[in-house]
Amino acid sequence: MSRILKLREKAKENKRLIVLPEGNDNRVVKAASFIVKEGIADIILLGKKEEIEKIAQQEGVSLEGVQLIDPETHDKKDDVVNAFYERRKAKGITPEEALKTVMEIPVYYAAVMTGMELADGYVAGAVHTTSTVVRASLQCLRLDREIGTASSSFIMELDDCPFGEDGLFIFGDCGVVPYPSARQLAGIAISTSDLFKNLFEKNPRVALLSYSTKGSATGDSIDNIHAALERIKAKRPNLLVDGELQLDSAIVPEVAERKCPDSEIGGKANILIFPNLDAGNISYKLAQRLGKARAVGPIMQGLSKPCSDLSRGCSTEDVIDAVSVISILASGKLAA
Repeated sequence: MSRILKLREKAKENKRLIVLPEGNDNRVVKAASFIVKEGIADIILLGKKEEIEKIAQQEGVSLEGVQLIDPETHDKKDDVVNAFYERRKAKGITPEEALKTVMEIPVYYAAVMTGMELADGYVAGAVHTTSTVVRASLQCLRLDREIGTASSSFIMELDDCPFGEDGLFIFGDCGVVPYPSARQLAGIAISTSDLFKNLFEKNPRVALLSYSTKGSATGDSIDNIHAALERIKAKRPNLLVDGELQLDSAIVPEVAERKCPDSEIGGKANILIFPNLDAGNISYKLAQRLGKARAVGPIMQGLSKPCSDLSRGCSTEDVIDAVSVISILASGKLAA
């Protein structure tokens, strides 16, 4: 069985309550029905009850066990709006603006609910853009103080692939930080390695990717990687991490033996950390579309509560996979 599919079984072990704010989307409604029916997680769907029920009827799915909440009539509406206002008032937001944002952009409602612990996490992006989902997470949730950087990653699984963890990788960052500083790059690497270990109970082997392998070229981005590597080593001295590495040096042992024989990951990286958002986003889409990889995410990282974005081109299966991941992370039932 696919290791991503196995995450659904892991999520069932300690079900969490996940909010899906896009109850007006057919894929999301179908996913909610399946998730609850299979016992993967408990689900709140945000939206107009009549609209959600109409979609369910059209799709031939049951909403039994799915909580339907219309923000307009929710008994916690005032609390949610006020919580967002209190969080953002130092930035100059008015009570009227807080009300407008939370009520007109459902992902904000879901994010505030999660921050208030009315839910354990949320998944959005089938309708909302990535920038909207990211802004909501940054404005409604707190940063993890240890990590200090919000970022994202994609779980990538390729069939019949000898590289990584037998075709399993996590790519970071693919959706948040355009040009990470050394501090941010270190935070991205640590967050992504933690995610890999917590979900799959395997030791992460982290490659900081570049157009250069161990001094074969020079440049500002390479200096940035070296500075990031120092930070990672200081914070996580036992983490297997190396850079700067070209992709083939990172994942092909025979190439690593020639180009960087002293590398501690030996061409067996299962975590790929990209030097900028261009490289990360392009690479995950290449692997997904040309390599036919199964992609889950982008999973948000470095925040106080778990949440995930989705591609607007996502399938129902993608929503189910993302909810499974977020439910596992919310449960705290992670690898030691």
